[in-house]
Amino acid sequence: MASHGSHCEPEIAPPAVSSRVRDQRPFRVALIGNPNTGKTTLFNRLCGARAKTSNFPGTTTGARVGQAAVGLDSTVDVIDLPGLYQLALELPEAKIVRAVLEGQGVYARPDAVVLVVDACNLTRNLVLAGELISYGLPTVVALNMVDLAQRRGLSLDAGRLAAHLGCPVVPVVARRGLGLDRVRAELGALLRRVGTGRFVPAPPVAAARELPAWAERVVEDSVGGAGAVGSGGDTLTERLDKAFTHPILGLLVFVAVMVGLFSTLFWLATIPMDLIETTFTELGRIAGRLLPDGLVHDLVSKGIIGGIAGTVVFLPQICLLFFLISLLEDTGYLARAAFVMDRLLCRFGLPGHAFVPLLTAHACALPGIMSTRLIPDRRDRVATILVAPFMSCSARLPVYVLLTSLLFTSPLLAGVAFAGCYLLGALSALLTALLVRRTVLRGAARPMILELPSYKAPSLLNAVIAAKDQGLAFLKNAGTVIMAICVVMWWLNTFPRTAPPAEAEALRVQAAAAGDPARAAELNLQADLLTGRATQVSSFAGRLGRTLQPAFAPLGYDWQLTVGVLTSFLAREVFVSTLSVLVGDANDDVHDQGVIERIKAARRDDGRLVFTPATSVSLLVFFVLAMQCLPTLAVTRRETGHIKWAALQLGYMTSLAYVVAFIAYQSLRAAGLS
Repeated sequence: MASHGSHCEPEIAPPAVSSRVRDQRPFRVALIGNPNTGKTTLFNRLCGARAKTSNFPGTTTGARVGQAAVGLDSTVDVIDLPGLYQLALELPEAKIVRAVLEGQGVYARPDAVVLVVDACNLTRNLVLAGELISYGLPTVVALNMVDLAQRRGLSLDAGRLAAHLGCPVVPVVARRGLGLDRVRAELGALLRRVGTGRFVPAPPVAAARELPAWAERVVEDSVGGAGAVGSGGDTLTERLDKAFTHPILGLLVFVAVMVGLFSTLFWLATIPMDLIETTFTELGRIAGRLLPDGLVHDLVSKGIIGGIAGTVVFLPQICLLFFLISLLEDTGYLARAAFVMDRLLCRFGLPGHAFVPLLTAHACALPGIMSTRLIPDRRDRVATILVAPFMSCSARLPVYVLLTSLLFTSPLLAGVAFAGCYLLGALSALLTALLVRRTVLRGAARPMILELPSYKAPSLLNAVIAAKDQGLAFLKNAGTVIMAICVVMWWLNTFPRTAPPAEAEALRVQAAAAGDPARAAELNLQADLLTGRATQVSSFAGRLGRTLQPAFAPLGYDWQLTVGVLTSFLAREVFVSTLSVLVGDANDDVHDQGVIERIKAARRDDGRLVFTPATSVSLLVFFVLAMQCLPTLAVTRRETGHIKWAALQLGYMTSLAYVVAFIAYQSLRAAGLS
């Protein structure tokens, strides 16, 4: 799944143009195609990393914009438009593409179009091609996945197809980069004709109502071979589909795939995580040596470096997660998983259209909620919005990684626990949807029509770009919101300044009088620990945590965890950073260790470990179920049009998280795991 960041990005708002007179701007090329035709793969091949994700004005629909070389004096701008089946449909993606093609309002009419079609599904794809040709724009048709078509016994005549369409047709294999040079050459030739005013549009191929019949005639004339229409299906594909879409076997396969994915995630991320921890530990040491003792020294080494390290250390998991999900999406498996989940969603009162928003919410709840605009029924839409935050988003990953790492040393067991977090969130969403649809939003949900794409080898380039986009979005957040919260938490944990306790001063006197250096170091370490704990007790963070800690005591949380949980209501991902800052002063004996080890060694005021098995499980449950994201609540209020739905979301999710975490902690405590 190519997931895009939810943060605000520059919008695509080029000035509209009404003629072919060239100005100083680059040529604009629109990339159009049905979903699952390899359009984004072709875009990545053309533009590579020279692309950014943007939103169309007034919409939440995103597109990638990049530059490509096509043999001209300068690069051309390429816009990867949303996938659609027909231009005539009254759907958001179709409206956007029509507006771009017509140059309406803030949209600029492109100078040329690259239409990507699936060689294995030509009849359906050609309906869109026929609609597009009627716009009279210079068009190059990229006939993608010809290798798959040939393996299925299809024989495609690109020349005959080009004659029917009145535009160049180039066979390509986008994932391997085959045929791209010819696409660039044909596109460059068209644009040169546009620039000199020598382009003559092709006439429309058929009336709108006649396009399906025209598409069938074109396929009959252009496609032959043993795999042509009426000559039998792909038995291997059919057998795989029967397994992957089976009501029971398909669900078991989905669970197994998720467990395998998360186990691989833990196994592969170990080395880069250790490297990042070592790097930040060394940065802390360098800052400690270069800066004189004082507030600036503590702010940089413990507040900023220590806090950011507590989040950035989990960057490998985030990048690997989206890398692996992108590979799964490219293979065609995720569409089969969607088919299985669609049947499940309908039984719990959610529409089939909710699968895409809920899947998107695994990256971030914000785009997941905003994408519910594609759901036609308002009650279906509100129900999906209410349960979308239960999906485990990327902001929860640092907490999941920390707690599962504390609970299990085996990557397999940690992977199972990690997958369990996702399953718990999904199950809670389904049960909540069932409750909502039988109470405040009564009514039956609509089913979804879903197309199963062809099975194919995944694109490593797509996966790398997806991982890069998510990683950069995460680092951008770490460099802004998380850093700000780290500084605030350091201030709350440091002030007001208090004098060292008498016991600490007495230990320092004993250390000065001790003749044994080892004994002196031990005494000074004890004095540092006493001073650190005394500072925390009297600090603003300590006072706040101890004031509110009784409310969280039934869940097994001490004052430090209470502060961490409270700050995470601003943004979940700051939990680890908050703890890293809080335990820094009170645990100087482990300050040179990695983030996870430092937090693992955190102690309560009575000397017991903060993270016992029961407490860790309680925290896992709480973070899976709680609503801890103020921006999500703001988007819920905006999308539903009333604050009552945001209030219901916050109150219900927080209450559910508290009750289930209480049950988990008290049950494990009774079993002797406290």
